Amino acid sequence: MGRLAVVTGGTRGIGRAISERLAGAGYTVAAVYAGNAEAARACEQTQGISCYQWDVADYDACLAGIAQIEADLGPVDIVVNNAGITRDGTMKRMSPDAWKKVIDVNLGGCYNMASAVWKGMLARKFGRIVNIGSINGQAGQYGQVNYAAAKSGIHGFTKALAQEGAAHGITVNAIAPGYIDTDMVAAVPDHVLDKIIAGIPVGRLGKAHEIARGVHFLVTDNAGFVTGSTLSINGGQHMY
Repeated sequence: MGRLAVVTGGTRGIGRAISERLAGAGYTVAAVYAGNAEAARACEQTQGISCYQWDVADYDACLAGIAQIEADLGPVDIVVNNAGITRDGTMKRMSPDAWKKVIDVNLGGCYNMASAVWKGMLARKFGRIVNIGSINGQAGQYGQVNYAAAKSGIHGFTKALAQEGAAHGITVNAIAPGYIDTDMVAAVPDHVLDKIIAGIPVGRLGKAHEIARGVHFLVTDNAGFVTGSTLSINGGQHMY
């Protein structure tokens, strides 16, 4: 049995690609999902990946969920904080709830999950945490002050936590995807999507498996000297 990786938002889109990539590389994978039971069943049935349901914005649920995974599968060596939501709107129209929910899931979830595994990683002198940020956390995006703030916060969180883990065999890194061909991006109106693609130097959307490859590298032993870094995978759209 390989090292155990927990992937939040791990049953759909980029998260599923990450789960499948790590499972295919010999890792034991536990995928966390919030509510889409159909996607979770498909992930379990086609890939043999264990799926667990909880809200990463709920601190106590994260503690309980990690405890259950460790009871079932063993100690958690790797956490990929991929879970994220959008509640887009301009500041004029954005409700406090839309602000808070995005911050709580996208950024708070990183804290909650890291907190749940940190002591164990310190005790074992090994850990890999990869946080999925966003090009919009680097460059900003109209109508996404909540999402951009949360994703930008992830990059600062990554750099600070990396300093705490570095002397203990724990690396903490981030990946900032650009626009990836997922259901979330597919929901963008065609005329808007055409403008987005026109601004990507490689001339296309990214693929989920391209993000998964980056995650796979960062969790390997070969990446032990890489920490506090953000890997931008965006087709040259934003060079940061």
